[in-house]
Amino acid sequence: MAKNKIAFVCTDCGTEHGQWQGQCASCKGWNTLSKISLGGEGSSSPATKADFRKQGYSGEKSNVLNLSDIDLQSLPRFSSAIGELDRVLGGGLVPGSVVLIGGNPGAGKSTLLLQVMCLLASAGKAALYVTGEESLQQVGMRARRLNLPEQNLKLLAETNVEKICQAAQQHRPELLVVDSIQVMHSADVPSAPGSVSQVRECAAYLIQYAKQTNTVLFLVGHVTKEGNLAGPKVLEHMIDCFIMLEGGNDTKYRILRGQKNRFGAVNELGVFAMTEVGLKEVKNPSAIFLARSEEDTPGSLVMVLWEGTRPLLVEIQALVDGSQLGNPRRVAVGLEQNRLAMLLAVLHRHGGLYMADQDVYVNVVGGVKVSETSADLALLLAIVSSFQDKSLPKDLVVFGEVGLAGEIRPVPGGQERLQEAAKHGFTRAIVPKANVPKHKIDGIEIIGVTKIAQALEAI
Repeated sequence: MAKNKIAFVCTDCGTEHGQWQGQCASCKGWNTLSKISLGGEGSSSPATKADFRKQGYSGEKSNVLNLSDIDLQSLPRFSSAIGELDRVLGGGLVPGSVVLIGGNPGAGKSTLLLQVMCLLASAGKAALYVTGEESLQQVGMRARRLNLPEQNLKLLAETNVEKICQAAQQHRPELLVVDSIQVMHSADVPSAPGSVSQVRECAAYLIQYAKQTNTVLFLVGHVTKEGNLAGPKVLEHMIDCFIMLEGGNDTKYRILRGQKNRFGAVNELGVFAMTEVGLKEVKNPSAIFLARSEEDTPGSLVMVLWEGTRPLLVEIQALVDGSQLGNPRRVAVGLEQNRLAMLLAVLHRHGGLYMADQDVYVNVVGGVKVSETSADLALLLAIVSSFQDKSLPKDLVVFGEVGLAGEIRPVPGGQERLQEAAKHGFTRAIVPKANVPKHKIDGIEIIGVTKIAQALEAI
């Protein structure tokens, strides 16, 4: 009998090691190695034992094709019946794709997927919802509370992946939901559900079934306290799309953000509102983030971000206050803190404003996380407004990147950003000079600037 091979896998980055050690050699994390069994020589993993092969797929015939001979018409996208989800996925669902959805407990992952499955099942799609954490009665109670169509959706309460795939082979669903991957287990893996080896092998088993039968597979994943996906990091490399549902009990709005997508744009954003009848799409998310106070407030300004394939108007707030500490505080919520410190140095050098003895607090309203540089100019002008205790006009919108030499650099999608601002009633805009459109946009006055000094003069 062949001896079982043993490996130690890092739960943070997925790197395999030949022996246990306290620190991962790749990501330098401490106490992150977990022991797994790879089986004996010549044996195959549980995912390769299942025979889901189509007729004609064997080692006797080569499947090599020219790129030009591949038929793409046989796998057309289809809508998920929810427009914001289609946007994040890149235009709809692709047969054979594997989508991993993560989020905090109570964010609405199961609710969103149950809505999708019920709507598509009522439209004639064969759908199977597998629940491993809830009973069938709990799922039924949720569907009835949300007033969802219940007739055609098939349910299964199971945690064994072999039995799940057997049931899927029998019913041939076009869509399959597994909630959640952390509670699944395989009989061929000698470890507890939720361990690195179980999660990896169960995911591989389900992914192989989805690829070979052109089934759309949704996997629900848990997150850690830091907000990252729980389990092995290699799971993110195995799937096609990874989306996060952000938002907690303190707000009714949920943001669906694409973090990996083989079929569309990354960092695409979808906005939902949690209501008594489930998650409802927010067609105009800018209106949510622009719910500003009626009073003029120093340090408040609206900027235009580019999220995925559309512009988004968001309010940014700054508070500058005298510091009682030897090392003044720099706090940024929704922005990178190192970039805030860099922009304050640029403002001192090229704008002549000294803030080394001031505490600076910056917040992006609505819980939006800004990762692009188009927020630089709006951030600096909001800081200046708070520092001088002077309010900025409410009909003013600002965007632009700030360089270390004090120059204002252009950003992509300038005309689309300005059109979105004009649609929401903004009449003035301070933008990089290179982003000023050749043709005038009705209803908005555009001021092009090339230096920080010009932007300060414009306000």
